[in-house]
Amino acid sequence: MNGFCRFASFLALALTLAAASALAASGPPPGFVLTDNADLAFTSPDGATGIEQYMKDAGDFDVKWQVWARRGAQMTELKPEQGYGAGFRFSSDSQWLVRMQKTGSGEQDLFLYHVENGAFVSATKKSLSDLAWDYFHSRRDTKNLKLDYHISANLMKGSEDAYRWLGVDWPNNRYLLISLSGEMDKHPKNVAVKGLADWKCRYDLKTGKFDVPAMFAKGNAEALHWEIKR
Repeated sequence: MNGFCRFASFLALALTLAAASALAASGPPPGFVLTDNADLAFTSPDGATGIEQYMKDAGDFDVKWQVWARRGAQMTELKPEQGYGAGFRFSSDSQWLVRMQKTGSGEQDLFLYHVENGAFVSATKKSLSDLAWDYFHSRRDTKNLKLDYHISANLMKGSEDAYRWLGVDWPNNRYLLISLSGEMDKHPKNVAVKGLADWKCRYDLKTGKFDVPAMFAKGNAEALHWEIKR
């Protein structure tokens, strides 16, 4: 082996060791403490990935949460950093992960992650909830509805088994059902609360597109006129 080849081999080894060292040192920065709340710990169905949530309390209501996915010795942050802990749900093949993120009183966002090169990364440029609301406002029957508070996107139960409880025969690990809700500032005096309640749509993990299955048409029409009278 000539000198150049020996140097190249040495350089490759050095870079590999440096990468391994950086990987071993990955994780939350100083000040973030792993929560001991068992309800905020999640494990993928295949047992390969654990979700860990870390909190940093700087006082004066300045609380930050970071989420990290641990896969063997590798730790990957699931961004964005938020002000609350979150719920998580894996697909049955452990390749997809949905984050159900509280953002305020009665408000929630959804974030979607997918396994790439052995680690979970963001699957969409926008949050999954923003994409769902974009779809909602793109439709002729819903585009003019304005909501002001308690704006929430929720992942419906049953994603792990392709929503069999609904009596459907959809492919496994293909669809997510999302429910949208929110309330309005302006409403008649004889109405205590008015807004949107449980409007459903479906997200296709394969195509990245939304639709509304016919089975939800009647309920969605009623959801647009939800109110509680005084």
